[in-house]
Amino acid sequence: MTTQVQAGAALTQTVQRLAAAGVDTPRLDAELLLAHILGRSRAGLLAHPEQILTPGQLARLHDLAARRAARQPLAYLTGSRWFFGREFAVTPAVLIPRPETELLVELALPWLAARGQTGASVVDVGVGSGAIIISLAAAAVGRFDFHACDLSPAALAVAQANAARHGVGDRIHFHQGDLLAPLPGPVDLILANLPYVGEDERESLMPEVREHEPALALFSGPHGLHLIQRLLAQAPAYLRAGGCLLLEIGSGQAAAVAELAGAAFPAAQITCHPDLAGHDRVLHIQTAPTPDT
Repeated sequence: MTTQVQAGAALTQTVQRLAAAGVDTPRLDAELLLAHILGRSRAGLLAHPEQILTPGQLARLHDLAARRAARQPLAYLTGSRWFFGREFAVTPAVLIPRPETELLVELALPWLAARGQTGASVVDVGVGSGAIIISLAAAAVGRFDFHACDLSPAALAVAQANAARHGVGDRIHFHQGDLLAPLPGPVDLILANLPYVGEDERESLMPEVREHEPALALFSGPHGLHLIQRLLAQAPAYLRAGGCLLLEIGSGQAAAVAELAGAAFPAAQITCHPDLAGHDRVLHIQTAPTPDT
């Protein structure tokens, strides 16, 4: 006779397993894994601890719990991550969207709103899952032309699928290639969350990040500035007068990146915006419009 296992008991066992493996948030992760398997919300799971798991559900929970205990990221196991109020599909081909990256969207939306009548062209460089550009395309009202670039064809496939899922697939032009090079012409707004982790920081990262997220989307030279430096060198040729560049940076990089930005745009206004933790997170370059003639 097969022993029946209730959701509450399975949850307790999973929490203990993840805690023993050193997972930072064992209770939360266990709840999300089991809710994912049962097709419930976390609240629904907790409200019905008496639910009996089928043998298939139990086997799947054991598999996903083992993989999470091996420090595979939760988002790769459930296949999704929420960002700016929307759920995005993620795979090991893309970096998992972080909450602090929402600051890019929060800064870009009012900039675009001020140009809704005249229109503007926008590019997300290193689009990954598409979370940034899709959030903008779904929320911005106006005559905007959206572009997304990535070196990885696999990442572009994930971004295109997410754009279709959120109903903006026909509003975004996707380009495969290096940084700004694939663009057909200049733009008004450049957004970028490029790799900015230095190789010298690799061993300090959590195993979930170091061993499972794509290295192409994480590391950028010895000190994390290689791709940022290349983008800032390219940007003057691609950013129209009066245009804006919003660039996510790592904690402690503000001074070095601001110096690079000043060399690339000597007449621009350059500011840095902190995230909710108080760390410098987004470098903001605002260029001057062309003088009226």
